[in-house]
Amino acid sequence: MDKTPQTLPRQSWTFSNEINSEIRRAAETGIYDIRGGGAKRRVPHFDDLLFLGASISRYPLEGYRERCDTSVTLGTRFAKKPIELKIPITIAGMSFGSLSANAKEALGRGASAAGTSTTTGDGGMTNEERGHSTQLVYQYLPSRYGMNPDDLRRADAIEVVVGQGAKPGGGGMLLGQKITQRVADMRSLPVGIDQRSACRHPDWTGPDDLEIKILELREITGWEKPIYIKIGGARPYYDTALAVKAGADVVVLDGMQGGTAATQDVFIEHVGQPTLACIRPAVQALQDLGMHRKVQLVVSGGIRTGADVAKALALGADAVSVGTAALIALGDNDPKWESEYQKLGSTTGAYDDWHEGRDPAGITTQDPELMKRLDPIAAGRRLRNYLNVMTLECQTIARACGKSHVHNLEPEDLCALTMEAAAMARVPLAGTDWYPGKAGF
Repeated sequence: MDKTPQTLPRQSWTFSNEINSEIRRAAETGIYDIRGGGAKRRVPHFDDLLFLGASISRYPLEGYRERCDTSVTLGTRFAKKPIELKIPITIAGMSFGSLSANAKEALGRGASAAGTSTTTGDGGMTNEERGHSTQLVYQYLPSRYGMNPDDLRRADAIEVVVGQGAKPGGGGMLLGQKITQRVADMRSLPVGIDQRSACRHPDWTGPDDLEIKILELREITGWEKPIYIKIGGARPYYDTALAVKAGADVVVLDGMQGGTAATQDVFIEHVGQPTLACIRPAVQALQDLGMHRKVQLVVSGGIRTGADVAKALALGADAVSVGTAALIALGDNDPKWESEYQKLGSTTGAYDDWHEGRDPAGITTQDPELMKRLDPIAAGRRLRNYLNVMTLECQTIARACGKSHVHNLEPEDLCALTMEAAAMARVPLAGTDWYPGKAGF
């Protein structure tokens, strides 16, 4: 009897089950896939970096006796009233429409309790958000949905969105399931009809026009509000340089791990650069212009822990911004809702269903019954706790590196575990003093 073991056929790496499933879906429907969330592919990220703690050559700080400051001021270049934050972690722009009113209120409550700012997003400013946000950044987007001069003046800063990390060069979508009467009224849209956001501003096409727009916004707000420029992680050196030359107070740099309410899956996975690859070119642009720390750099896209915060600061950022992580802190994609996520054809942690408006957690929905599941007071406390933990983690690392302020972290405090991360972050490969492209090698 032949007992030779039977070898199983190997699955194609090029045509995997996931790829084949998408081919069949496209063939069946004739439309491209729309989803929410961020990139799912593995790219070099902050986990590929390690800190070099103090020993003899560096002296650590004692956590119980020696202070490590975490404060940050954003908008010191031109604004009469810069934003003063207690922590270097802010809440990214997420729209009312994409999120429920309760979720926007919870973000404002949590950010304010932690001593930081939150951001509006596409679709305008809600009273829930403004009323519970000590520091609120107003996003000025290509769509102009919900934009009005009164809300510009009510804000504490203005963020002109040129690009977003999940879709640089492209616009997003809010499906008709989320266009309720209130959302429609704020955006001057018909109820229940899919809304696509524009990919570029209607009244300017380049940096010269952007300079005029920034001056216009300053005039409207009496030169009080800091003006941020948000760019997607595509060409960070040149985009940062042009934003500075146009007059920005702050540059917000969003890498491809940043999330989105909804856009094409092909955008999320195949356009833009990893956050890790974007930071050093942006910092280099600021340094070349003599503007590093004078124009603040805020980094977003896949920030999850205090270690991520510390690494971004060490690479030259002034602060970071969190979006997806903030929603998870509020209670989104919680395993307690797994059975209901499965009814949607999804699962906890997939994040694909955020755009469909049936979120069981009551966060990414406009359904009145689902919205009731989110208590904005309790959710705000959860966000505050999360932000506090991230800050303490960042402080702990800074102290271990001998720093009395988190902004004193520097590339010399880091090493890389992979060649890719070493090249992107321009820090030495662990155990060496070399990284790919280093001058003199």
